[in-house]
Amino acid sequence: MTYVGDRTILDADSHVMELAGFLDDFIDPDQGKRLRRRGMDALAPVFVDAVAKVEARRSDPGVLAAAETRLMVDKGWSAMGGFDPEERSRVLDLLGVAGQLVFATFATSMFSLPRNIGRYSDPVELQRDLDLLYEGSSAQNRAMASFCSGDSRLMPVGFVPLLDPARAIACAEEAVDVGCAAIMVPSTAAGERSPTHPDLDEFWSLLERTDTPFVLHVGGGGRLLDPAFHHNDMPVTDHLGGGENVRSKDYLAIHHSPELFLGVLILDGLFDRHPGLRGGCIEQGAGWVVSWLQHLDYAHRAFRRTEEPLRRLEAKPSEYVRRHLKFTPFSGEPVGWMMEQAGSELFMFSTDYPHPEGGRDPLAKFEESLAGVGESEKACFYAKNMAELLGSRVSLH
Repeated sequence: MTYVGDRTILDADSHVMELAGFLDDFIDPDQGKRLRRRGMDALAPVFVDAVAKVEARRSDPGVLAAAETRLMVDKGWSAMGGFDPEERSRVLDLLGVAGQLVFATFATSMFSLPRNIGRYSDPVELQRDLDLLYEGSSAQNRAMASFCSGDSRLMPVGFVPLLDPARAIACAEEAVDVGCAAIMVPSTAAGERSPTHPDLDEFWSLLERTDTPFVLHVGGGGRLLDPAFHHNDMPVTDHLGGGENVRSKDYLAIHHSPELFLGVLILDGLFDRHPGLRGGCIEQGAGWVVSWLQHLDYAHRAFRRTEEPLRRLEAKPSEYVRRHLKFTPFSGEPVGWMMEQAGSELFMFSTDYPHPEGGRDPLAKFEESLAGVGESEKACFYAKNMAELLGSRVSLH
């Protein structure tokens, strides 16, 4: 018996746990020398231990059997299939899911722009960082496609920054060509442009033309919260025992960047210009969507008299959400109530494997939250909605 049993389930969120050399075979050597490796280098002992555990599972059937019983318990680099693609296929066998979106975890930090990017006075240095950003993004996309290439159930997610429209288009074209099933974009403004700026129209057109959804993911909006809110003389750790991951006050802000980003796309008419475009909001909760639908429609009613772009919209903002967008709730959120209030077509199942945020038994928590929900609505949550998001890239059959 697999973890999910006899249900047909698609998993909208999982991750690869990169080792230090994850990008090395896929990046231009000159740019590879500029990768910011300090964080990965600090994890060297963790990597050595993780590789030793993989080798033990390969060589000792008893160790493998024990690891399989801890499938949803072991997390991070210690989890089966965290960084070994052959093991990851075995994980999908044990989980029983029909498909799984796979995001990167740490690789992006090696080439992302410095936090002080806005303070640069040297345009040459800024250009060098943009060169690294786009070469690193392309390398990550090629590495993700390689990791997933041996199993059609593994669906790699590419990453494309929108700061430079021409390079964003080229990066997205390559990501689609190498097999990325979805493209993650940051849930921020595109530098000094809105993500709906005409300069980026060809980027969105490319996704629409190739039937490739865009996705947002936690972390893509930058810092969740002004750190001053944690300076209260009442220090707390996060669930991993440190202070760098999500804590309670961070959680309060986790949906701010995606709801603003997606709202901008809707109010600026992007989905009228690209009616085949679809998007997903991943690992940022979904309870907020219920009130957000009302908030969007009120913004439309309140400002359309003075804002001509709002008068051009062909539908209410909430209707674009239902037609074009999907969301992954956290396990433990009241998904049944959310479906009742907002519709069963909006929400998708996810495990966040092998990250600890997904918990040890997300299926049981979701099932509890879906008590009283009909089987057709459950089928939407567990598979149909993700299949609609991915379009021609996945089949439930």
